[in-house]
Amino acid sequence: NALALAQWLESHPQVEYVLYPGLESNPYHAIAKKYLKNGFGGVLQVGLKGGKEKATQFIDALQLASNLANVGDAKTLVIHPASTTHEQLSESEQIASGVLPAQVRVSVGIEHIEDIKADFQQAFDKVFA
Repeated sequence: NALALAQWLESHPQVEYVLYPGLESNPYHAIAKKYLKNGFGGVLQVGLKGGKEKATQFIDALQLASNLANVGDAKTLVIHPASTTHEQLSESEQIASGVLPAQVRVSVGIEHIEDIKADFQQAFDKVFA
């Protein structure tokens, strides 16, 4: 599911970037392919167009995915690190640590991939209408 979602998001018009080692466009893909023999994991980062405000609105608009800090659950979880886990840092400290303002962390669950994509799309539609 994570690879399918990453591939779908990579071509989405409201997405600036997707960080996931399973994508061929990822600079670490060759290394990941060499060492991660059983898949590329279930967590990805996605940067939305429109900055921090759009990222938090997107998370709030999701219906299937839950806004939680943990990862590796059976259900899809999302979080906005810049306003949660890294909020105690200044914006420059966040960026230095790899947390960008429009970044959403996604721990992809085992729901049907079409249901996950539909949830993301309805959130995109609400936020970017």
